[in-house]
Amino acid sequence: AVVSNDRVRGIDEAGVDGGGLFRGIPLFLPHRSVQPQPWLLYRNRRTAAPNPAAPHLYADYQKHYFFIGRLLGKAIYEKLLVDIPLASYFLHKLLGGEADINQLRALDPNMYRNILSLRGYSDATLSELCLYFTVSDNILGEAKTIELKQGGAQIAVTRTNLIEYIHLMADYRLNRQIRVPFRNFAEGFYSVLSPEWLKMFSYSEFQALISGNAQDVDIADLKTHTVYHGSYTAEHPTIQLFWEIVEEMTTEQHHKLLAFVTSIDRTPLLGFKALTPLFAIHSAGTEDRLPTASTCMNLLKLPEFSERELMEKRLTYVIESGAGFELS
Repeated sequence: AVVSNDRVRGIDEAGVDGGGLFRGIPLFLPHRSVQPQPWLLYRNRRTAAPNPAAPHLYADYQKHYFFIGRLLGKAIYEKLLVDIPLASYFLHKLLGGEADINQLRALDPNMYRNILSLRGYSDATLSELCLYFTVSDNILGEAKTIELKQGGAQIAVTRTNLIEYIHLMADYRLNRQIRVPFRNFAEGFYSVLSPEWLKMFSYSEFQALISGNAQDVDIADLKTHTVYHGSYTAEHPTIQLFWEIVEEMTTEQHHKLLAFVTSIDRTPLLGFKALTPLFAIHSAGTEDRLPTASTCMNLLKLPEFSERELMEKRLTYVIESGAGFELS
């Protein structure tokens, strides 16, 4: 795949972009697409996957999925972390696999447990349940019966065909139900990244590539790969105080600090040397101000505090608030 950057000049405005707007596009739009139904990607058990209802809601849904897939591919290509926890079965499919009964638990643990419990039922019990090779879907409030195989509405589930029924049910929920949206998403994604490049990853490694590692923040690594702007250097007294305070923070506060500055509370798969742009600290005036951040540039704007107690109080306040530039 060939990737090119198109830059269009608009109306002049005060300030310097520094690449933040360009970086913000692949970060914001995929994340904006992950919303409660009826959006394009919906969260289920804190993970996201294509919304099965999307084809019934948007006439041009295929273009939307292609665009979101391309943006996610672009973000990975540019080494930008995106806070989208994709469902494991969705990642498995993007890596070239076909989701099966083993991934059903990630979609619906209750369905997974109930459908596997059928294996312990006798033919008489299965007959009482009146199960057929069909599935009932609620599409925009309208119940619709869909056959799992040709003529499935006339095929009763018995112990003889039970395993086939279980696998067809899982295939419907994980593959058939989102086949077109997934295909469009994958086409957009693969237009930037070749599937061959991704085969070396497991789905957990692939998620880490997209959103970073959930492990503890390596402060020594972060400090090594931090750059300084304005009047700051690694030897500046304010910077020395800053790192002393950070090193004494709790693990939870480390993640909150990272989220405050970068918008993502996890570290890149290859460490902070792979963070794009690098974590940066800029001198931001006198100590009567609060620290602020430009997350699109991974930039902490730190006033020149001279007293440790004041810096610690202000820094703790802003990272606990979950806010950024608006605090200034």
